[in-house]
Amino acid sequence: MWNTILATLHDEFSDAPDVAQLTRLLTRLLLAALLGGVLGYEREHKGKAAGIRTHMLVALGAALFVLVPEFDGMAVADMSRVIQGIVTGIGFLGAGAIIKHRSEEDTQGLTTAAGIWMTAAIGVACGLGRESKAVLSTLLALAVLAVLPRLVGRDRR
Repeated sequence: MWNTILATLHDEFSDAPDVAQLTRLLTRLLLAALLGGVLGYEREHKGKAAGIRTHMLVALGAALFVLVPEFDGMAVADMSRVIQGIVTGIGFLGAGAIIKHRSEEDTQGLTTAAGIWMTAAIGVACGLGRESKAVLSTLLALAVLAVLPRLVGRDRR
């Protein structure tokens, strides 16, 4: 009986057959969570509703959604359908972050929604193994979120 249970458990967890593939999986997921956390920390530091945990989970989830089919051998051309689903789903999540008040000028959450969308794209890049593109995109997004408002603020004064 125990041999059967152990054999079944081994079979269930054997989708990462070698150390190299397991390392690749772990690296991509950890990087997605880390980069999402960087953007989330900036948003949380500014007191926004979608903070570090939200951004980390969005990036991690997006990475996992592309990692699973890729590791199962899905063709790159077919991956576009998976990515379309991620973009659509994140669009709904971002829409929930937008609050429109009575006037058109009084709308909140657009930058948070765009940040969540960008975080998902960074997660997709990590999941597909495009780590340098993900890191560069995170740095650019961080510049838009943290540096650009300071520059715009100087112009307004």
